[in-house]
Amino acid sequence: APLPRPLLEQAVRLLPDASIHTPYGMTECLLVTDVDLDGIRAAGTGPGVCVGPPVPGVELRVTPLDPLGRPAGGPTAEPDVLGEIEIRAPHMLAGYDRLWRTDRAARTRDGWHRTGDVGRLDPEGRLHVEGRLPHVVSTADGVVTPVAIEQAAESAGVRRAAAVAVGPAGTQQLVVVAEGHPAGLAPPAVAAAVRAAVPRPVAAVLGTPRLPTDVRHNSKIDRTRVAGWATRVLGGDRTSRP
Repeated sequence: APLPRPLLEQAVRLLPDASIHTPYGMTECLLVTDVDLDGIRAAGTGPGVCVGPPVPGVELRVTPLDPLGRPAGGPTAEPDVLGEIEIRAPHMLAGYDRLWRTDRAARTRDGWHRTGDVGRLDPEGRLHVEGRLPHVVSTADGVVTPVAIEQAAESAGVRRAAAVAVGPAGTQQLVVVAEGHPAGLAPPAVAAAVRAAVPRPVAAVLGTPRLPTDVRHNSKIDRTRVAGWATRVLGGDRTSRP
């Protein structure tokens, strides 16, 4: 789940003599990248969350996304290209109890692993993660990744936000759901603040008392579930919690 810089800044104030790191990896391969707070500061602001350069032995590349948010074209390590993140490393899948069909779908012919995450490399080789592939919003003006939208909404005072898609692929509308409000349309002041902070057009701002998260922990927002709920609410169904 995205680890925002403000949270790291708070951790440093509590532990001033500690070196705060935020690594990136997954069950199939850990570690992939590593960065400390100074490295995040050096990277500056940008789309998504900076997780740093690859650790020794790890290779990174991305497969660019087409207008519908699907990986297409040739993989590249060029900077500033948004795409699905792919990794290759000697320790990849070491000791991993693999499911044959799942593993086959995730592996490329040349031994790379498709992570299902989307992001880009910056000119210094640092990886910036911008969300999950199934959560990319494919609007008529191009693809939108959720993490940067959620960070912008949270900078406007939203406790926690989810950026989701409503509508058919290619003409999807961006909807932001703000936690900490009654279910339904968000209060006008909240909607105005979110729209002012988010750099892309927002079709609707909804509220909910609590955003659903992955059952394993309370950090990864279940954007698929939120998107389904937002579609029903905006379609006129009785308002309930996602």
